[in-house]
Amino acid sequence: MENFDPLGVHTGDSIVVAPVQTLPDPVHQRLRSAALNIIRALGVEGGCNVQFALSPDYTDYAVIEVNPRVSRSSALASKATGYPIARVAAQIAAGRRLAEIPNVVTGTTVAAFEPALDYVVVKLPRFPFDKFPTADRSLGSQMKATGEVMAIDRTFGSALNKALRGLEQGGAGFLAENAGWQSTLEYLMEPEVSQSSVYIDRGGLMCEARTHAERAAYPIVLRRFLAPSDSRLWRILALLRRGMPAERIRGVTGISSWFLWELERAIALEQEVGRYGARLTDAADEEAAALLATVKRAGFGDRELAQMASAGASAGTGAGAVAVTAESIRLARMELGIVPGYAMVDTCAAEFAAETPYFYATYAASGAEPELPAVERPAALVIGSGPVRIGQGIEFDYCAVHAAAELRERGWQAVMINSNPETVSTDFDASSRLYFEPLDPESVRSVVEAESPDGRDILGAFVQFGGQTPLNLAEPLAQAGIPLLGANLQTIDEAEDRIRFANLVESVGIPQPEGGMARSVDEALALAERIGYPVIVRPSFVIGGLAIDFSYSPSDLVEQLRRATVVDPDRPVRIDRYLEGVEVDVDAISDGETVLIPGLLEHIERAGVHSGDSVGMFPPQTVSMADQELIVAAMDRIVRALNVHGLVNAQFIVREDGVYLIEVNPRASRTVPFMSKVTGVPMVKLAVRIALGEKLAEMGWGNGLLAEPPLVAVKAPAFSTAKLRGVDPSVGPGMQSTGEVIGIHTDPRVALAKAMQGAALIPPRPGVEGALAVLSIAERDVPNLPRVANALARAGYRFAATAGTAAALSRLGYEAQVVAKVGEQPEPGQVGIVDLINTGSARLVVNTPSPKSGPVRDAVEIRLAATAMGILCLTAIETAVAAAEALDPELQPHLADVKSLGEWVPEPGKPRGAVSFE
Repeated sequence: MENFDPLGVHTGDSIVVAPVQTLPDPVHQRLRSAALNIIRALGVEGGCNVQFALSPDYTDYAVIEVNPRVSRSSALASKATGYPIARVAAQIAAGRRLAEIPNVVTGTTVAAFEPALDYVVVKLPRFPFDKFPTADRSLGSQMKATGEVMAIDRTFGSALNKALRGLEQGGAGFLAENAGWQSTLEYLMEPEVSQSSVYIDRGGLMCEARTHAERAAYPIVLRRFLAPSDSRLWRILALLRRGMPAERIRGVTGISSWFLWELERAIALEQEVGRYGARLTDAADEEAAALLATVKRAGFGDRELAQMASAGASAGTGAGAVAVTAESIRLARMELGIVPGYAMVDTCAAEFAAETPYFYATYAASGAEPELPAVERPAALVIGSGPVRIGQGIEFDYCAVHAAAELRERGWQAVMINSNPETVSTDFDASSRLYFEPLDPESVRSVVEAESPDGRDILGAFVQFGGQTPLNLAEPLAQAGIPLLGANLQTIDEAEDRIRFANLVESVGIPQPEGGMARSVDEALALAERIGYPVIVRPSFVIGGLAIDFSYSPSDLVEQLRRATVVDPDRPVRIDRYLEGVEVDVDAISDGETVLIPGLLEHIERAGVHSGDSVGMFPPQTVSMADQELIVAAMDRIVRALNVHGLVNAQFIVREDGVYLIEVNPRASRTVPFMSKVTGVPMVKLAVRIALGEKLAEMGWGNGLLAEPPLVAVKAPAFSTAKLRGVDPSVGPGMQSTGEVIGIHTDPRVALAKAMQGAALIPPRPGVEGALAVLSIAERDVPNLPRVANALARAGYRFAATAGTAAALSRLGYEAQVVAKVGEQPEPGQVGIVDLINTGSARLVVNTPSPKSGPVRDAVEIRLAATAMGILCLTAIETAVAAAEALDPELQPHLADVKSLGEWVPEPGKPRGAVSFE
């Protein structure tokens, strides 16, 4: 596999291509032989990863790293070739030799045959900077991507275009350009002769006087513009689009000329489409038809082609000023018979027949006979969740895999479509048939058409198991006549559309925070003024808290709407009064008659912290049975009102004045795997059986909240913000965590300590000399300070604190070194809090922000300093209490109390009775 990006960018953050495209065969064989020699010299048996650096002229190479294990790239290599590296490595560990291990893909060859590819694979990393706009976006040796997408086609260019379509990220398409680049692009594309008088000083600022300048600005500006970052690919495309020579870009970036020439070829096709404009939709135009066939073979989607053609028409370069739509492009190519063929990934370049149906689409095979007939009926399509991102991760892959398994258990064929090489759902044996394709309407629709020849017995699709991605596909799929299994558009629209949902909740008499919809900034300001600050702003159709935030003043609200959302009559936002209280997550399964609730998950942090970033406890520890009864009754009413068939998730706020419903999602939630494991209820499997026509009562499951198993289970989030410089680690309504852990025990304190330790959310245990905790606690959190201080002191911690917190500690009987707040001048003998943190002497920082102007973001310097020093920084007082109490020496012996999950959860899958609230 070959990196598009030169040495210096972590391979996890680089575009990766397989097989290698730019190396002459003798060079390729030289590196291959070197790798084999290294592996033999080390005596490695099983998986091994070797990374090389190769000089641009191919004359010299160096070994960067050898990992005698399966690596991150092993999953990519396995999916790219169809060769299951980990499966083979496991059999080698059991004593088998490569020549004795059958190739499960071909069914005829053995694992000693090296894979051969007759296609090209491109992997694109997906970065979290849409969630963290303030982060340092430069790339280097520290990996920053949270996920990746893979695409397969016959050429590099077509595979790259498919991968771009699969990223599912704003500003990530082939045509994407950042408006902020415009002035730099204009400067860089000026004739060089006019730039000779522009100079830059040693501080990097442009200046006029040659005598004060270090060197001409142009090469510096170009180098900075093309420095390794998450957007470098799009910056290169922007320059090529304006005519910059590929060789100039190669000289600055070190990217191989071959790759840049391929990008130039794609740009030339884009410009050709722009010149043809609306002609591209005329099936009778032979020249346009030939171009349409060419650009489809190049991997461009109908949507991108429509944008290119429309841009050409509006610029006056195209034929006709008619806006071109994706549907008009589709109709033209369907009339011309330009539809994708599907080729098989077989590990041996078609030298041997393959038994495993693992496919990719390619227009190079348009019109060719299918390699396999459509799957036998009954069959269903399971849509995966695409690349891992914050808010939509492996939890949805769990759901997709279990859905496919249950379909096969019921005698159905399970057709899987996904684009993520890191997931189990894209294992060749996780489904009856796998399609490695982007999750956009065009690709999903094409797969359904390929599996439904002549338009008969159309393959139905599950859209509730892959998170928001398939849910957003529901409308275009339904409009195309594709049946939605276990879901309907009305339910989805009523739950996702903020206006309709609020009206529905009101109609069934369930309390919700006071609020309304705003279609303009002025409306938003008037509404917030009426209901009172603070408010929480939510756009429709989002996941992971993207673009959701608090506003504490009119200026906050204006800034948030400007920064994160588009507000207009077609895309209104929901503005609600922010209510503090205990948040409770509820997952349920419904068949329209029975509403089964496996359990309630109580958040430790107060409402306002995103559910994905909160510590959750099952069963609830502080919510009264009376409030639990209110939650269950409200959940039952709203699920029936929405007419949900399958999985549904809701969040409630429990307060002294009642129980309030926040939102409902008619799909699998990120807590489904957790709740399924700790309650023993096979939630996904039940939802699949409901979609196939069964009833919960027939399966032995009753209505209401199930009785609790004899355990306490805790879900704790895992964060990666320490790897992203410039990211504020404070928790809030926008999700930041990238994973989670479970802690289980019969003692709630032990279960909580297990989870906190597993998620690395507890501070180091002090040695004999003790350790220092730096505390800066908001006034509203002071009532919880005694629990934090007592637990930390008992564990051996000393304290440093800002003046207000130090005074509160003094009242509790604890001495604390007083440090100056951010922006305050230290008194004689004092140090500033950030300066103290930067010394590295602290082992824990607890900084709970005050809810003031600047949406819970004050004292960000404290949190950034702690993160930079690798010090645990906790920003919710409830999390700090849990972390401190997890250090209790009495709990330590019990952290090793281990049982199998089957022992903790007796008789998983067996129906049990419901709770009686009488």
